[in-house]
Amino acid sequence: MKKIALFALIVVTVGCFRAAAQKTKKTNMKKVLFVLTSHSDLGNTGEKTGFWVEEFAAPYYELADKGVVIDIATPLGGQPPIDPKSADESFATEDTKRFDKDTALQAKLSKTHKLTDIKESDYDAVFYPGGHGPLWDLAANKDSDALIAAFYTNNKPVAFVCHSPAVLKNVKVNGEFLVKGKKVTGFSNTEEAAVGLSEVVPFLLEDALQANGATYSKGADWNPYAVEDGLLITGQNPASSKLVAGKLLEQLHAKK
Repeated sequence: MKKIALFALIVVTVGCFRAAAQKTKKTNMKKVLFVLTSHSDLGNTGEKTGFWVEEFAAPYYELADKGVVIDIATPLGGQPPIDPKSADESFATEDTKRFDKDTALQAKLSKTHKLTDIKESDYDAVFYPGGHGPLWDLAANKDSDALIAAFYTNNKPVAFVCHSPAVLKNVKVNGEFLVKGKKVTGFSNTEEAAVGLSEVVPFLLEDALQANGATYSKGADWNPYAVEDGLLITGQNPASSKLVAGKLLEQLHAKK
């Protein structure tokens, strides 16, 4: 009888330890919000745009594979538009090929949260993938502006790649542009000229960042280049996506 009681005590104790360990692990898990564009028209060209697949897929898998929990939001909610050019085989990478087969992630992407329903307090960081879409909607979205400012003022990393630093255009903290005096990068004027869209986009990202007082720098066109200035992380082009995610991951790990 005593042996049975002892065994039962051991089972209960082990169960408690496991439950406590699982609770601690869950508490320590980091949660990141991805914000994508809802805009699909490439100016008045009659062509379509949206978010760039590589800039979503590469950072998503880089973080998710390390145990980071990710939610996705857009201004309108639901399925965000994918830039059709980014889905072309000529731009395929291992991450985009993985995305093409990832029915679970595709289903998740089709049901994004509305930006107005998002609370900064629910997340440890925010990441904005690029594509030309953000130049039209997120760059002029007050909910996005307020969200970024909230993350930043609450000492949480804010990360952007390629065209998505455009969403910083109107973001202010304590009455000053967030990028003022900060080191940043983003899709360069020369890269925009190379894709033939300098006269199509509503503004040139490089110029807009500098106009707001940022210290802009860039690497060679189409090569990986990222800049980290405190909580602010920016990447120049699609090739910089994983580099930005890596820097974001380091900051998340540094925060207990």
